Amino acid sequence: MLERERIIRLYDIYKNLLTSKQQEYFEYYYFEDLSFTEIGENLGVSKSLVGKTINNINSKLNEYEAKLKFLKVYDEIDKIKDAKIKSNLQNIIK
Repeated sequence: MLERERIIRLYDIYKNLLTSKQQEYFEYYYFEDLSFTEIGENLGVSKSLVGKTINNINSKLNEYEAKLKFLKVYDEIDKIKDAKIKSNLQNIIK
């Protein structure tokens, strides 16, 4: 799995542990594909602050995964063939 895909999956799992501002930065960068400069202009902050914030968010997401390992759980659930069991497990961990 590419690092970009991995970090987006981690975001999908752990985004509720981030502040709304952190979510905004992340979504601008990863989903809207804006540069640090463009994000900075949109939010009225420096390019440097945007870069530091994105790096901080990525570190947090990796730290959450290192401790909680939900990505591994989701990967294992994806291997389950029984759709009902798979769906039930996905609903439990959401």
